[in-house]
Amino acid sequence: MGWYDTRPVAAPSPQTPLARVFRAVIARRWAIVAVYAALAPVALYLALRVPKDNSIERMVVASDPDVAATREFQRIFPEPATAFLLLESREPLSAATLAAARRLQRELDAAPHVSTYSLLTVAGRLDGGEATPESVRRLVARSSFFRRQGLVGDGFLGIVLSLDVDGAAQRDQALAAVDRAIAAATAGDGAVTRVRRVGGPWIDAWLERETAAATVRYFPLFGAFVVVLILGLYRSFRALAVILISLATAVLLGMAFAAIAGFSFTIVSALVPLTLMVTATASLVYLHSRFVDQPADVDLETHRIVALENKLVAVAASVFAAAVGFAALTVSHIRPIRELGMWTAAGLGLGFVVSFTLYPALQVILRAPTRQKRRVAGAWVVRAAEVLPRWSYRWRWPLLLVSTALSLAGLAALLGVPGLLAPMRLQTDALDYVNRDLPVWQDTRAFGDTVLGLSSVKVWVTTPAGGVLDPAFLGALDDLSRRVDADPAVGSVVGLPAVLRLRRELAGQAGEMPVDAEGLARLAGDLEQLLLQEQALRAWVDMKTLGSTYLTVTARAGAGGGSAALVAAVRAAWDRAAAAAPALHGCSYRVVGASVLADTIGTHLVPTLVESFAITFSIIFVTFLLVFRSGAARLNAMVPSLFAILVTFLFMRIFGIPLNIATILIATTVLGATENDQIHFFYHYQERRGEHSTERAVAHAIRVAGHAILFATLINASGFLALSLSELPPMRQFGIITATAFGLAMLADFTVLPAALWIFHRERPEP
Repeated sequence: MGWYDTRPVAAPSPQTPLARVFRAVIARRWAIVAVYAALAPVALYLALRVPKDNSIERMVVASDPDVAATREFQRIFPEPATAFLLLESREPLSAATLAAARRLQRELDAAPHVSTYSLLTVAGRLDGGEATPESVRRLVARSSFFRRQGLVGDGFLGIVLSLDVDGAAQRDQALAAVDRAIAAATAGDGAVTRVRRVGGPWIDAWLERETAAATVRYFPLFGAFVVVLILGLYRSFRALAVILISLATAVLLGMAFAAIAGFSFTIVSALVPLTLMVTATASLVYLHSRFVDQPADVDLETHRIVALENKLVAVAASVFAAAVGFAALTVSHIRPIRELGMWTAAGLGLGFVVSFTLYPALQVILRAPTRQKRRVAGAWVVRAAEVLPRWSYRWRWPLLLVSTALSLAGLAALLGVPGLLAPMRLQTDALDYVNRDLPVWQDTRAFGDTVLGLSSVKVWVTTPAGGVLDPAFLGALDDLSRRVDADPAVGSVVGLPAVLRLRRELAGQAGEMPVDAEGLARLAGDLEQLLLQEQALRAWVDMKTLGSTYLTVTARAGAGGGSAALVAAVRAAWDRAAAAAPALHGCSYRVVGASVLADTIGTHLVPTLVESFAITFSIIFVTFLLVFRSGAARLNAMVPSLFAILVTFLFMRIFGIPLNIATILIATTVLGATENDQIHFFYHYQERRGEHSTERAVAHAIRVAGHAILFATLINASGFLALSLSELPPMRQFGIITATAFGLAMLADFTVLPAALWIFHRERPEP
């Protein structure tokens, strides 16, 4: 067979330990199938019990200081989920609009788990009954508080929703009731032209629906592609059955692991089933491609064992490389990414076990044919093995120089160029994960641009026990509140000072809090009595110790900077207030809340990329040192993957795709997955390199591994490209970019890699 002999250089002896293991697997094939058949129902039951969780406070690991502080704050000041309705109207304070708002509030208050608050609520309490349009107008004229809180404005009336829900099911039930109430209350006179729905509950519900729907979309599509691919490649329904049953078992066991480990589905871990399916399919294609290549002078049973032995090291190394790539993500402080790493690594290990136990057992039971009985696709591989080595020699320097230039451009696109190009933008806003043509995005963005900003933090102020009722502390807290409110990034500050000022305004007194000691003492005495009478006021104070309270700071409409700008405003205001008021010297503050956690995620994204990639690169390189004896293999094996990753970042920069919680995984995912191709290439390259020239070794590697590399790349790329059907922008971007990276890596496998080998060995083609 000359250059293109498909057999290993030295066929393994049937008496080697590995051969005996595989013979034992085949001999016990029915028992192995029975074990997997018994495990399948249990695995399916566990897989269906994996919960969904997109909550921002659980996106970061529990040990993170911001998470710990936020949870401690929520334990003292439990808050229900809140949302906002904007009733758009040409005359928001007209009798017709207020009547529509009253109908809507009645419908909402009657719904389970829903309570409301609005101008009508406050006016009704002041009037001792049902508010009239005149009393509402007087209320708005008396205080600017309601406009600053978004309860009324030019062209709208606001209603705050409080959702006392436990879990996604109750939240969805409450939101459905809200939708019904809106439809019932706003039909008729047309006073309300539109109702905008704003808030995290709607965004979370949409993200969860789309995360689940993405799986429903891409699994059937990828499954259909695998069926067509396998039939087109091997032209055998028996081969199709062997691979599909093994594939389904591997994925099912990987999903069951998540339930056992206590993981949950998030916007990121929705990628796990697809990743397991893609990588398991690639491994099975590598194995089956070697199996069907039965030489004419070797009997089937001997060839079966030889093929399994021949592919064991390469498949084991490739699975190990991919598993390490994902396991490296456990360094991340972002919980979904951390879970994705552990989950995928474990699933890859289970898939490897399935590939060398269930797959060979089914291969015998279903009598999958080799090319001796059934012609398979791939005649082009022989032609490629003849052409590519010499072609890559001819163009070796242009190929290497162009690939190097593109890689350096990709590195600059990622990290930036000082003075010329900023680093790639990080995207952490949950609203960026929603399609811009959806009402939930449009409503929320309109609110953030015209009413109040979308970033909000809690300033948790702690005092000695009983200190909240200290008159001097109340004066200092009011001073702090005003200083924060004066910052250009801040739209509103709500807390005890704002509530107390509002009460004074509504009582016909001066809206300012007293500054003299006597006035503050009276205010503190009044507050002590009010805390016993007013449930709403007690929400602002730690009633067990009277030792802490908080301010809610919301960004100004249209202001940039997010929560980082609010944190900076609070820090500057605290320093000035503490310098002016001795009452704050014994106090401390912490900034907590969902917006702070979102920024925390952003601060962990780049370390996740750098640390996980460095770990993955190092371990894979050590693996090459151990597996490959060839210096060329050790130096050049990672060239295609690095080229693909860096050029991918260049594409992201050109097309404006940001780094976010999904696309940050591209480097590790691509490195872990594409190294499979280089491992198989160099494994067969080494089979001939010891006895033959570079030309013959490259030709042999292409002949044996070429079609497996091509079809494994098609599997990887098509699997992730199926994510382009997702309505989630990060998932869609991740799918398209990752598929592009797989294609680039394959292109480099057949061009840049041979060119680098020619330069490394300093050889010329044979005459």
